[in-house]
Amino acid sequence: MRTLEPREKKALIALSAALALAAVVFAYEFWPAGSAVAADAIPQSVPQMEQRLAKVREIAATVPGKQEILKRVAADLETREKGLIRAETAQQAQAQVITILRGLGAAEAPPIEIRATELGAITTFGDDYGAVNVSIQVECRIEQLLNFLAALAARPELIATRDLRVIAGDPKQKTLNVRITVAGIVPKSLAPKKGA
Repeated sequence: MRTLEPREKKALIALSAALALAAVVFAYEFWPAGSAVAADAIPQSVPQMEQRLAKVREIAATVPGKQEILKRVAADLETREKGLIRAETAQQAQAQVITILRGLGAAEAPPIEIRATELGAITTFGDDYGAVNVSIQVECRIEQLLNFLAALAARPELIATRDLRVIAGDPKQKTLNVRITVAGIVPKSLAPKKGA
C-alpha cells in the first residue's frame, strides 16, 4: 500500500472541509427548519403578494419626495459652508481671522488699533467642524465698539464673538479697554481629534 505525500494529505483535508461545508449549506437550505424560514420570506397566497406589492409601491412613491428634501438640505448646507474659514492649517485659519479683525478695525473712523493678539485653543465645534479662537485687545469709544461688533456679525464668514470683556479706559477721551475673543468655524480636518 502506498503512503500519501504531504501535498495529497493537504488536498484530502481541503476536500473533506469543502464536503463538510457543503453538507451544512445543504442541511440549512433543505432541512424543514430552513424551509420554514424560506416559506415565511415568500408570501404564499395572492392576497399576501398583493399586500406586499402595495407596500413596495408606497415606499417607492416616497422616494422622489425624499430625494427633493435631500437636494434642498444639501444646497442649504453648501450655502452655509461657504462661510467656513478655509486654510491648510489651523494657524493659517487663525491668521485669517486676525486679518478680518484688523480690516474691521481699520474700517472704523477713527480706526481701531489692535494692541495685542492672542491665539487661543483650536476646539471641536459639534461633530463636524472645528473652531479657531483668537483674542484681541483694543482701546476704543463705545460707539466704535458697537459698530465693530455689528460689522463682525454682518461678515459672510462663520465668525462670532465668544467672549467680551470691557473695562473703563481714559475717562477724558471716554474710551474703553476691550478684550474680544472671536471664534472662526473651520472644517473638521483642522479640529483636534477627540481624545487628543
